[in-house]
Amino acid sequence: MSMTVTPATPLGDEDRAAIIAAVREFAQAHLAPHALEWDRTKHFPRDVLRLAGELGLGGLVVRDDVGGVGLARVDAVAVFEELAQGDPTIAAYISIHNMVAWMIDAYGTDEQRNEWLPGLVAMTDLGAYCLTEPGAGSDAAAIATTAIRDGDEFVLTGVKQFISGAGEASVYIVMARTGEPGARGISAFLVEDGSRGLSFGANEKKMGWNAQPTRQVILDEVRVPASAMLGEPGQGFKIAMSALNGGRINIAACSLGGAQWALERAIRYVHERFTFGEALAEKQAVVFALADMATELQAARALVRDAARALDEKA
Repeated sequence: MSMTVTPATPLGDEDRAAIIAAVREFAQAHLAPHALEWDRTKHFPRDVLRLAGELGLGGLVVRDDVGGVGLARVDAVAVFEELAQGDPTIAAYISIHNMVAWMIDAYGTDEQRNEWLPGLVAMTDLGAYCLTEPGAGSDAAAIATTAIRDGDEFVLTGVKQFISGAGEASVYIVMARTGEPGARGISAFLVEDGSRGLSFGANEKKMGWNAQPTRQVILDEVRVPASAMLGEPGQGFKIAMSALNGGRINIAACSLGGAQWALERAIRYVHERFTFGEALAEKQAVVFALADMATELQAARALVRDAARALDEKA
């Protein structure tokens, strides 16, 4: 049965600045120096993710009774933006992992929360979100993966597509059909890594985002206990969509971090690059272009913060 989660109070300026400074130090020391090499070699840095867990970055919006930080969304997006200035790929995976942790925190039973959240918060365990299928992407209510009741178990069969962390995660939140067609027939399940019948496709070939694995999750009559259902029967689509409310804001924040990184390097470049005896920064057309970039970035940041604040107030 889902639990009522009290909205977190946004941090004061001093506390927020201290957290962002710690995240900036982590990102610049442990992410930025390796980002290009990790992307080139498709390296997934589990050791660095464990360091992130030690900072509390695995449970930013998870309640503190299981080790979470319990931040408001408006503060969490600032953290993801800062992480993304070090490496947008790893920041994006951490945001997805946080989404999984939040789902268990918000909708899990006491037993599910105590089983999974301490490890997820510490990032000794990792999470994956399994909604998209080869034939059901934007139309998520059309998923074909089934979960058939068999005594005290459910038998899951289907394929999930483009799953970040697949093959590396400890727990997979899988949306599967337990009833009628459409959104009302979908339930959510916690599937443990190593379950019989669970396997993974090849790591996808991507243009960027290579430091996090993206694979199919293949469920071939995977048996899970009935107690592995997250939330109530038929509540899976609601759970999936409520998770994406925060997840999309977090991914937007990661995009802001990447854009900020690019803008700062563009500004540095136009001061270093000289043509016809003067720096590019002296050319009005170049300065105007940079000003437009900065304006659009600041507008996007304000929109993301407003969306996060609206989600906090609705929670």
